[in-house]
Amino acid sequence: MQKTLELQYSLIKSSRSVLLDYCETLSQESFLTENSTFGTGSVRNLLIHNANTYIGWLGIRALKQDRSFIPYPSISNAGEIRLLYMDVDLLVSDFLTAFSGDYLTAIELDLGDEIITASPFQLFTHVITHEFHHKGQILSLSRHLGYIPIDTDVMR
Repeated sequence: MQKTLELQYSLIKSSRSVLLDYCETLSQESFLTENSTFGTGSVRNLLIHNANTYIGWLGIRALKQDRSFIPYPSISNAGEIRLLYMDVDLLVSDFLTAFSGDYLTAIELDLGDEIITASPFQLFTHVITHEFHHKGQILSLSRHLGYIPIDTDVMR
């Protein structure tokens, strides 16, 4: 199953790379323009929010790593976002390796005020679908900013 999940994640990385290529065509102002109707506000913030979702669910909760969330103002351009996602890719690899013996048995996750259970497979599914949800928001936000979004689907 690990090879299948790694293959699936490689498709996600390919789609993300196309999105980041597109984001590099946005002006700096557009990249940072906040619009409260799109979740966390700007293209940059949505990209960081996605990375923080991987960090929170896979790193902090599942792997119990001592990690910090990335503050939005700490990143100012798509090139820096690429570097952030290189770290996310390593985190995903560590996660898939750590749970390679069993992706289906629920583990306990500390949410601070409560403990929940979820399988590693559920966690992996959550973070990747969460990323694609916000990818759609990024493309919609760019349309509102006057750009013509590109096809970033896995099947393109």
